[in-house]
Amino acid sequence: MLIAVGSDHRGIEFKKFIINCLIDMKLECKDFGSFSAESVDYPDIAESVGKAVVSGQCNYGILICGTGIGMSMAANKVKGIRAALCIDDFMAERARLHNDANVICLGAERGEAGVKQMLNKLFSTQFEGGRHQHRLDKMAKMETSC
Repeated sequence: MLIAVGSDHRGIEFKKFIINCLIDMKLECKDFGSFSAESVDYPDIAESVGKAVVSGQCNYGILICGTGIGMSMAANKVKGIRAALCIDDFMAERARLHNDANVICLGAERGEAGVKQMLNKLFSTQFEGGRHQHRLDKMAKMETSC
């Protein structure tokens, strides 16, 4: 499994922690930046990660900014991305189980507590399908009709 990881300048240190967690979980990752503390525009990083996931180059994406909100909003502009802002393992599990999230967004200011559990839930939970699939179909239709 290959995970696309990206952050803005405020999330660089947290991104390093996330990458180490992924390595500990025996998962491969590709770092899409940012690579310095110099200010960057988070939509650029979100677009790069989103395109890598949608194209199949990467299986999932993790995006990080100060709160995770901006990355979540930007990532969801990429057709085919279902990005979820997650703050705990319950949200990560539900993001996969009910919404088939392919990107999660994290806030660097939130800190490291509980992040490993959140990643474990994300990668161990399968999409439930069934009654949830028609909602995803409606969202996909919105991408082309709005």
